[in-house]
Amino acid sequence: MVKTRHWERHRTQRIGWLRAAVLGANDGIVSTASLLLGVAAADASRDNVLLAGLAGLVAGAMSMAAGEYVSVHSQADTEAADLERERRELETDSESEHNELTAIYIGRGLDAHLARQVADQLMKHDALGAHARDELGITSMLRARPIQAALASAGSFAVGAALPLAVAAAASAASILWWIAGASLVCLAVLGGIAARAGGASIAVGALRVTFWGALAMAVTAAVGRLVGAAV
Repeated sequence: MVKTRHWERHRTQRIGWLRAAVLGANDGIVSTASLLLGVAAADASRDNVLLAGLAGLVAGAMSMAAGEYVSVHSQADTEAADLERERRELETDSESEHNELTAIYIGRGLDAHLARQVADQLMKHDALGAHARDELGITSMLRARPIQAALASAGSFAVGAALPLAVAAAASAASILWWIAGASLVCLAVLGGIAARAGGASIAVGALRVTFWGALAMAVTAAVGRLVGAAV
């Protein structure tokens, strides 16, 4: 009797969009908050601070989208090239490919006879799919998706950048530095915790890791802005 398939949702299914979304949101908060702090520390006017933040949001979102698309598309091109090579090899030298697949299963712990039977069955069912999965490590779950990565990265960057920008717009000129820094660090801690929770890691470690690097980036940028403002 064939049992009903048991469906499970694994965290690795989120890798495609989760990595891009976390990177985009983190970069949006850190880069925009750092930019705002640097400009504000240079004694720029409130309008100039907000204008710089808005420009950073738009430019950063577009840059993240383009960067993710190009980067992930390069991965997709590599996968496609490897699959095309496997397709040609299956057409011209099927026996060698069969032996190669058998050797992979032997290496994973099957005896030679069973390994050959498994290779026979899988190659009859979907030879290219079997080699893609077991030889190249390419699966439908983890395949590169450039458009998904670009949209997730750009959207999350814009959302992340909007947070310190909104705080800057609402804060008074006298306390704008402290409000931007404090709110941004809180947002980074929450983001790190959410990302760690989604990925199955320690929430505290994830929050601390993201907050530390964000605080360092903002501190360095604010210091540079202060020095430049004093010099000018």
